[in-house]
Amino acid sequence: MSQPLSKQNLRFASSSGRVLPYGRQSISEADIAAVVDVLRSDWLTTGPAVPVFEERIAAFSGARYGVAVSSGTAALHAAVYAIGIGPGDEVIVPPITFAATANAVVFQGGTPVFADVDPETLLLDPAAVEAAITPRTRAIIAVDYAGQPCDYAALRDIAQRHGLALIADACHSLGARYSGQPVGSLADLTVFSFHPVKHITTGEGGMIVTGSATYRNRMASFRNHGIDSDHRQRAERGSWFYEVQDLGYNYRITDFQCALGLSQLSRLPEWLEGRHRIAATYSAAFEGNPFIAPLEVRSDVFHAWHLYVTRIDFASLRISRAAAFSRFREQGIGVNVHYVPVHLHPYYRRRWGTAPGLCPVAEAAYEELLSLPIFPGMTGADSERVISAVLGLTERYIP
Repeated sequence: MSQPLSKQNLRFASSSGRVLPYGRQSISEADIAAVVDVLRSDWLTTGPAVPVFEERIAAFSGARYGVAVSSGTAALHAAVYAIGIGPGDEVIVPPITFAATANAVVFQGGTPVFADVDPETLLLDPAAVEAAITPRTRAIIAVDYAGQPCDYAALRDIAQRHGLALIADACHSLGARYSGQPVGSLADLTVFSFHPVKHITTGEGGMIVTGSATYRNRMASFRNHGIDSDHRQRAERGSWFYEVQDLGYNYRITDFQCALGLSQLSRLPEWLEGRHRIAATYSAAFEGNPFIAPLEVRSDVFHAWHLYVTRIDFASLRISRAAAFSRFREQGIGVNVHYVPVHLHPYYRRRWGTAPGLCPVAEAAYEELLSLPIFPGMTGADSERVISAVLGLTERYIP
Protein backbone atom coordinates (compact mmCIF):
# COMPACT_ATOMS: atom_id res chain seq x y z
CA MET A 1 0.00 0.00 0.00
CA SER A 2 1.45 3.35 -0.98
CA GLN A 3 2.01 6.02 1.63
CA PRO A 4 0.23 9.36 1.33
CA LEU A 5 2.33 12.32 0.30
CA SER A 6 3.48 14.50 3.15
CA LYS A 7 5.99 17.23 3.82
CA GLN A 8 8.27 14.62 5.35
CA ASN A 9 8.42 12.31 2.34
CA LEU A 10 8.63 15.24 -0.09
CA ARG A 11 11.80 16.60 1.51
CA PHE A 12 13.81 15.43 -1.48
CA ALA A 13 12.07 18.09 -3.56
CA SER A 14 13.14 20.99 -1.39
CA SER A 15 16.37 22.98 -1.51
CA SER A 16 18.59 21.61 1.25
CA GLY A 17 21.29 24.23 0.85
CA ARG A 18 23.95 21.54 0.37
CA VAL A 19 24.05 21.65 -3.42
CA LEU A 20 23.64 24.73 -5.61
CA PRO A 21 22.01 23.43 -8.82
CA TYR A 22 22.77 24.87 -12.25
CA GLY A 23 19.14 25.93 -12.49
CA ARG A 24 15.89 25.68 -10.58
CA GLN A 25 12.35 27.03 -10.50
CA SER A 26 11.06 29.84 -8.31
CA ILE A 27 7.55 29.27 -6.95
CA SER A 28 5.71 31.97 -5.02
CA GLU A 29 2.55 31.93 -2.93
CA ALA A 30 0.87 33.77 -5.80
CA ASP A 31 1.82 30.90 -8.14
CA ILE A 32 0.36 28.37 -5.73
CA ALA A 33 -2.82 30.40 -5.32
CA ALA A 34 -3.25 30.65 -9.11
CA VAL A 35 -3.00 26.87 -9.47
CA VAL A 36 -5.36 26.22 -6.54
CA ASP A 37 -7.94 28.57 -8.05
CA VAL A 38 -8.02 26.45 -11.20
CA LEU A 39 -8.13 23.19 -9.23
CA ARG A 40 -11.25 24.51 -7.53
CA SER A 41 -12.85 25.44 -10.85
CA ASP A 42 -14.77 23.35 -13.38
CA TRP A 43 -11.94 23.30 -15.92
CA LEU A 44 -8.75 21.33 -15.33
CA THR A 45 -7.89 21.00 -19.02
CA THR A 46 -9.02 22.47 -22.37
CA GLY A 47 -10.50 25.36 -20.40
CA PRO A 48 -10.20 29.15 -20.40
CA ALA A 49 -6.70 29.44 -18.90
CA VAL A 50 -5.10 27.84 -21.96
CA PRO A 51 -6.05 30.48 -24.58
CA VAL A 52 -5.25 33.29 -22.15
CA PHE A 53 -1.76 31.87 -21.64
CA GLU A 54 -1.34 31.48 -25.40
CA GLU A 55 -2.36 35.08 -26.03
CA ARG A 56 -0.06 36.47 -23.33
CA ILE A 57 3.03 34.56 -24.47
CA ALA A 58 2.35 35.41 -28.13
CA ALA A 59 2.00 39.11 -27.29
CA PHE A 60 5.08 39.08 -25.07
CA SER A 61 7.18 37.47 -27.79
CA GLY A 62 5.97 39.58 -30.69
CA ALA A 63 3.82 36.97 -32.41
CA ARG A 64 0.16 36.84 -33.40
CA TYR A 65 -0.75 33.29 -32.35
CA GLY A 66 0.31 30.82 -29.68
CA VAL A 67 -0.33 27.09 -29.34
CA ALA A 68 0.37 25.68 -25.88
CA VAL A 69 1.41 22.04 -25.59
CA SER A 70 2.68 19.55 -23.04
CA SER A 71 6.43 20.11 -23.43
CA GLY A 72 9.11 21.85 -25.45
CA THR A 73 9.66 18.58 -27.29
CA ALA A 74 5.97 18.43 -28.22
CA ALA A 75 6.26 22.03 -29.41
CA LEU A 76 9.18 21.17 -31.67
CA HIS A 77 7.30 18.17 -33.04
CA ALA A 78 4.21 20.28 -33.73
CA ALA A 79 6.28 22.94 -35.49
CA VAL A 80 7.96 20.38 -37.75
CA TYR A 81 4.55 18.86 -38.49
CA ALA A 82 3.06 22.27 -39.27
CA ILE A 83 5.54 22.97 -42.06
CA GLY A 84 4.82 19.58 -43.63
CA ILE A 85 8.09 17.71 -43.11
CA GLY A 86 7.91 14.08 -44.22
CA PRO A 87 10.03 11.19 -45.53
CA GLY A 88 12.81 12.33 -47.84
CA ASP A 89 12.84 15.88 -46.50
CA GLU A 90 15.99 17.28 -44.93
CA VAL A 91 16.06 19.78 -42.08
CA ILE A 92 19.26 21.56 -41.05
CA VAL A 93 19.94 21.55 -37.30
CA PRO A 94 22.93 22.41 -35.10
CA PRO A 95 24.81 19.70 -33.18
CA ILE A 96 25.05 21.73 -29.95
CA THR A 97 21.50 21.31 -28.68
CA PHE A 98 19.35 18.86 -26.76
CA ALA A 99 18.44 15.82 -28.85
CA ALA A 100 14.77 16.86 -29.05
CA THR A 101 15.64 19.42 -31.76
CA ALA A 102 16.78 16.73 -34.16
CA ASN A 103 14.38 14.08 -32.85
CA ALA A 104 11.40 16.23 -33.88
CA VAL A 105 12.55 15.93 -37.49
CA VAL A 106 12.91 12.16 -37.18
CA PHE A 107 9.43 11.85 -35.62
CA GLN A 108 7.99 13.12 -38.92
CA GLY A 109 10.14 10.85 -41.07
CA GLY A 110 12.55 13.60 -42.06
CA THR A 111 16.34 13.57 -42.07
CA PRO A 112 18.27 15.87 -39.71
CA VAL A 113 21.34 17.37 -41.37
CA PHE A 114 23.90 18.77 -38.94
CA ALA A 115 25.55 22.10 -39.73
CA ASP A 116 28.43 23.28 -37.56
CA VAL A 117 28.39 26.20 -35.14
CA ASP A 118 30.25 29.48 -34.75
CA PRO A 119 33.30 28.89 -32.49
CA GLU A 120 32.72 32.00 -30.38
CA THR A 121 28.97 31.75 -29.71
CA LEU A 122 28.22 28.07 -30.51
CA LEU A 123 25.20 29.30 -32.48
CA LEU A 124 24.37 27.87 -35.88
CA ASP A 125 26.92 29.16 -38.41
CA PRO A 126 25.10 30.66 -41.44
CA ALA A 127 27.97 29.69 -43.74
CA ALA A 128 27.72 26.07 -42.59
CA VAL A 129 23.96 26.18 -43.15
CA GLU A 130 24.41 27.43 -46.71
CA ALA A 131 26.92 24.66 -47.40
CA ALA A 132 24.54 21.98 -46.06
CA ILE A 133 21.62 22.84 -48.36
CA THR A 134 20.65 20.23 -50.96
CA PRO A 135 17.64 19.87 -53.29
CA ARG A 136 15.96 17.92 -50.46
CA THR A 137 16.34 20.65 -47.82
CA ARG A 138 13.00 21.97 -46.58
CA ALA A 139 13.76 23.85 -43.36
CA ILE A 140 16.28 25.22 -40.87
CA ILE A 141 15.92 24.90 -37.11
CA ALA A 142 18.02 27.55 -35.37
CA VAL A 143 18.74 27.01 -31.67
CA ASP A 144 19.19 30.06 -29.43
CA TYR A 145 21.83 28.28 -27.39
CA ALA A 146 22.14 29.35 -23.75
CA GLY A 147 19.67 32.19 -24.35
CA GLN A 148 21.42 34.13 -27.12
CA PRO A 149 19.46 34.64 -30.36
CA CYS A 150 21.00 33.32 -33.55
CA ASP A 151 21.97 35.52 -36.49
CA TYR A 152 18.41 35.71 -37.77
CA ALA A 153 19.10 38.29 -40.46
CA ALA A 154 21.53 35.91 -42.15
CA LEU A 155 19.37 32.84 -41.56
CA ARG A 156 16.22 34.54 -42.88
CA ASP A 157 18.11 35.59 -45.99
CA ILE A 158 19.25 32.01 -46.59
CA ALA A 159 15.76 30.63 -45.95
CA GLN A 160 14.12 33.11 -48.31
CA ARG A 161 16.62 32.59 -51.12
CA HIS A 162 16.18 28.82 -50.98
CA GLY A 163 12.47 28.69 -50.20
CA LEU A 164 12.95 27.12 -46.76
CA ALA A 165 10.92 27.36 -43.58
CA LEU A 166 12.74 28.80 -40.56
CA ILE A 167 11.97 27.47 -37.07
CA ALA A 168 13.48 29.13 -34.01
CA ASP A 169 14.15 26.71 -31.17
CA ALA A 170 13.91 29.39 -28.50
CA CYS A 171 13.57 27.00 -25.57
CA HIS A 172 16.53 28.86 -24.02
CA SER A 173 15.60 32.41 -25.02
CA LEU A 174 12.16 33.53 -23.83
CA GLY A 175 12.50 37.28 -23.36
CA ALA A 176 15.58 37.66 -25.57
CA ARG A 177 15.80 40.18 -28.42
CA TYR A 178 17.70 40.37 -31.70
CA SER A 179 18.32 43.85 -33.15
CA GLY A 180 15.59 45.12 -30.85
CA GLN A 181 13.02 42.57 -32.02
CA PRO A 182 11.64 40.03 -29.54
CA VAL A 183 12.32 36.37 -30.03
CA GLY A 184 9.03 35.11 -31.37
CA SER A 185 8.94 37.59 -34.24
CA LEU A 186 12.07 36.42 -36.05
CA ALA A 187 11.13 33.08 -37.65
CA ASP A 188 8.14 31.37 -39.25
CA LEU A 189 7.56 29.47 -36.03
CA THR A 190 9.20 29.88 -32.62
CA VAL A 191 9.28 27.23 -29.92
CA PHE A 192 9.45 27.79 -26.15
CA SER A 193 9.88 25.41 -23.22
CA PHE A 194 8.48 25.80 -19.71
CA HIS A 195 10.54 23.13 -17.97
CA PRO A 196 11.43 24.00 -14.33
CA VAL A 197 14.95 25.21 -15.19
CA LYS A 198 13.70 27.54 -17.94
CA HIS A 199 12.76 31.22 -17.59
CA ILE A 200 9.22 30.46 -16.47
CA THR A 201 7.75 27.07 -15.68
CA THR A 202 4.48 25.23 -16.00
CA GLY A 203 6.03 22.08 -14.51
CA GLU A 204 6.34 20.62 -17.98
CA GLY A 205 5.04 22.48 -20.98
CA GLY A 206 5.84 24.32 -24.17
CA MET A 207 4.42 26.65 -26.78
CA ILE A 208 4.80 27.52 -30.43
CA VAL A 209 4.19 31.10 -31.54
CA THR A 210 3.68 32.15 -35.14
CA GLY A 211 2.24 34.83 -37.37
CA SER A 212 0.49 32.25 -39.56
CA ALA A 213 -3.13 31.26 -38.94
CA THR A 214 -2.57 28.19 -41.11
CA TYR A 215 0.29 26.96 -38.96
CA ARG A 216 -1.67 27.79 -35.82
CA ASN A 217 -4.67 25.73 -36.93
CA ARG A 218 -2.55 22.76 -37.99
CA MET A 219 -0.75 22.68 -34.64
CA ALA A 220 -3.94 23.12 -32.61
CA SER A 221 -5.37 20.05 -34.32
CA PHE A 222 -2.10 18.12 -34.05
CA ARG A 223 -1.95 18.51 -30.25
CA ASN A 224 -5.46 17.05 -29.97
CA HIS A 225 -5.26 13.77 -31.90
CA GLY A 226 -5.62 15.50 -35.27
CA ILE A 227 -9.23 16.37 -34.50
CA ASP A 228 -10.87 19.10 -36.55
CA SER A 229 -11.45 22.04 -34.23
CA ASP A 230 -14.13 23.71 -36.38
CA HIS A 231 -16.79 24.54 -33.79
CA ARG A 232 -19.25 25.61 -36.51
CA GLN A 233 -19.26 22.08 -37.86
CA ARG A 234 -20.00 20.74 -34.39
CA ALA A 235 -22.87 23.18 -34.02
CA GLU A 236 -24.33 22.12 -37.37
CA ARG A 237 -23.97 18.35 -36.89
CA GLY A 238 -24.31 17.97 -33.13
CA SER A 239 -22.01 18.69 -30.21
CA TRP A 240 -20.84 15.08 -30.16
CA PHE A 241 -19.49 15.19 -33.71
CA TYR A 242 -15.78 15.42 -34.51
CA GLU A 243 -13.46 14.34 -37.31
CA VAL A 244 -9.84 13.21 -37.19
CA GLN A 245 -8.34 14.97 -40.18
CA ASP A 246 -4.73 13.80 -39.73
CA LEU A 247 -2.57 11.78 -37.37
CA GLY A 248 -2.18 13.72 -34.15
CA TYR A 249 -1.15 13.25 -30.55
CA ASN A 250 -2.33 14.08 -27.07
CA TYR A 251 0.02 17.01 -26.57
CA ARG A 252 -2.52 19.06 -24.60
CA ILE A 253 -1.48 21.17 -21.63
CA THR A 254 -3.68 21.58 -18.55
CA ASP A 255 -5.38 24.71 -17.27
CA PHE A 256 -3.59 24.58 -13.93
CA GLN A 257 -0.26 24.46 -15.74
CA CYS A 258 -1.25 27.52 -17.76
CA ALA A 259 -2.38 29.30 -14.60
CA LEU A 260 1.08 28.72 -13.16
CA GLY A 261 2.66 29.99 -16.37
CA LEU A 262 0.56 33.15 -16.34
CA SER A 263 1.53 33.88 -12.76
CA GLN A 264 5.20 33.26 -13.54
CA LEU A 265 5.13 35.46 -16.65
CA SER A 266 4.39 38.53 -14.53
CA ARG A 267 7.81 38.15 -12.86
CA LEU A 268 9.83 37.35 -15.98
CA PRO A 269 11.29 40.87 -16.50
CA GLU A 270 12.58 40.86 -12.92
CA TRP A 271 14.06 37.39 -13.38
CA LEU A 272 15.78 38.37 -16.61
CA GLU A 273 17.43 41.27 -14.78
CA GLY A 274 18.62 38.85 -12.11
CA ARG A 275 20.11 36.50 -14.69
CA HIS A 276 21.93 39.45 -16.28
CA ARG A 277 23.40 40.47 -12.92
CA ILE A 278 24.71 36.98 -12.25
CA ALA A 279 26.17 36.68 -15.77
CA ALA A 280 27.87 40.08 -15.44
CA THR A 281 29.38 39.06 -12.10
CA TYR A 282 30.77 35.87 -13.59
CA SER A 283 32.15 37.58 -16.68
CA ALA A 284 33.91 40.26 -14.64
CA ALA A 285 35.50 37.62 -12.41
CA PHE A 286 36.80 35.54 -15.32
CA GLU A 287 37.98 38.42 -17.52
CA GLY A 288 41.62 38.03 -18.49
CA ASN A 289 41.91 34.47 -17.20
CA PRO A 290 43.66 32.54 -19.99
CA PHE A 291 42.07 29.22 -18.99
CA ILE A 292 38.42 30.33 -18.80
CA ALA A 293 36.55 31.62 -21.85
CA PRO A 294 32.85 32.51 -21.49
CA LEU A 295 30.97 32.42 -24.77
CA GLU A 296 30.95 35.63 -26.79
CA VAL A 297 27.81 37.77 -26.60
CA ARG A 298 26.91 39.59 -29.81
CA SER A 299 26.43 43.35 -29.54
CA ASP A 300 23.06 43.29 -31.32
CA VAL A 301 21.28 40.95 -28.88
CA PHE A 302 19.60 41.04 -25.50
CA HIS A 303 20.70 37.72 -24.00
CA ALA A 304 18.20 35.74 -21.91
CA TRP A 305 20.92 33.84 -19.99
CA HIS A 306 19.19 30.50 -19.59
CA LEU A 307 22.70 29.08 -19.23
CA TYR A 308 26.06 30.57 -18.39
CA VAL A 309 28.44 28.45 -20.46
CA THR A 310 32.21 28.62 -20.20
CA ARG A 311 34.95 26.94 -22.17
CA ILE A 312 37.63 25.77 -19.75
CA ASP A 313 41.04 24.67 -20.99
CA PHE A 314 41.12 21.45 -19.01
CA ALA A 315 44.07 20.12 -21.02
CA SER A 316 46.34 23.03 -20.06
CA LEU A 317 45.14 22.82 -16.46
CA ARG A 318 46.06 19.12 -16.48
CA ILE A 319 42.75 18.05 -15.05
CA SER A 320 40.04 16.07 -16.77
CA ARG A 321 36.58 17.54 -17.00
CA ALA A 322 35.25 14.53 -15.10
CA ALA A 323 37.66 15.22 -12.24
CA ALA A 324 36.76 18.92 -12.25
CA PHE A 325 33.08 18.01 -12.32
CA SER A 326 33.53 15.80 -9.25
CA ARG A 327 35.49 18.52 -7.51
CA PHE A 328 32.69 21.03 -8.05
CA ARG A 329 30.11 18.57 -6.80
CA GLU A 330 32.17 17.92 -3.65
CA GLN A 331 32.01 21.68 -3.04
CA GLY A 332 28.25 21.68 -3.50
CA ILE A 333 28.35 23.37 -6.93
CA GLY A 334 25.96 21.79 -9.41
CA VAL A 335 27.72 22.41 -12.72
CA ASN A 336 26.56 20.70 -15.89
CA VAL A 337 27.52 20.15 -19.54
CA HIS A 338 25.31 21.39 -22.42
CA TYR A 339 25.49 19.35 -24.63
CA VAL A 340 26.93 16.15 -26.00
CA PRO A 341 26.80 16.95 -29.75
CA VAL A 342 23.69 15.23 -31.06
CA HIS A 343 25.42 13.61 -34.02
CA LEU A 344 27.73 11.71 -31.63
CA HIS A 345 24.90 9.92 -29.81
CA PRO A 346 24.75 6.18 -30.59
CA TYR A 347 21.27 6.36 -32.10
CA TYR A 348 22.29 8.98 -34.65
CA ARG A 349 25.51 7.19 -35.47
CA ARG A 350 23.60 3.96 -36.13
CA ARG A 351 20.63 5.46 -37.95
CA TRP A 352 22.26 8.23 -39.95
CA GLY A 353 25.91 7.24 -40.11
CA THR A 354 27.11 10.38 -38.36
CA ALA A 355 30.58 10.22 -36.83
CA PRO A 356 33.31 12.32 -35.21
CA GLY A 357 34.67 14.88 -37.65
CA LEU A 358 31.28 15.85 -39.06
CA CYS A 359 31.11 19.08 -37.02
CA PRO A 360 34.67 19.79 -35.86
CA VAL A 361 33.95 23.16 -34.24
CA ALA A 362 31.15 21.74 -32.10
CA GLU A 363 33.19 18.67 -31.21
CA ALA A 364 36.22 20.71 -30.10
CA ALA A 365 34.03 23.03 -28.04
CA TYR A 366 32.23 20.14 -26.37
CA GLU A 367 35.47 18.93 -24.78
CA GLU A 368 35.74 22.24 -22.87
CA LEU A 369 32.13 23.11 -22.02
CA LEU A 370 30.93 23.67 -18.48
CA SER A 371 27.66 25.34 -17.47
CA LEU A 372 27.67 27.25 -14.18
CA PRO A 373 24.67 27.79 -11.89
CA ILE A 374 22.43 30.67 -12.93
CA PHE A 375 18.86 31.19 -11.76
CA PRO A 376 16.89 34.03 -10.15
CA GLY A 377 16.99 32.63 -6.61
CA MET A 378 20.78 32.80 -6.42
CA THR A 379 22.30 35.24 -3.94
CA GLY A 380 25.48 37.26 -4.28
CA ALA A 381 27.12 34.79 -1.91
CA ASP A 382 26.07 31.94 -4.20
CA SER A 383 27.72 33.65 -7.18
CA GLU A 384 30.93 34.25 -5.24
CA ARG A 385 30.95 30.62 -4.14
CA VAL A 386 30.78 29.50 -7.77
CA ILE A 387 33.48 31.97 -8.83
CA SER A 388 35.78 30.79 -6.05
CA ALA A 389 35.35 27.17 -7.10
CA VAL A 390 36.02 27.91 -10.79
CA LEU A 391 39.06 30.09 -10.11
CA GLY A 392 40.31 27.39 -7.77
CA LEU A 393 41.01 25.28 -10.85
CA THR A 394 43.47 27.88 -12.14
CA GLU A 395 45.03 29.27 -8.94
CA ARG A 396 48.24 27.27 -9.15
CA TYR A 397 48.86 28.63 -12.67
CA ILE A 398 48.00 32.27 -12.02
CA PRO A 399 49.86 34.12 -9.24
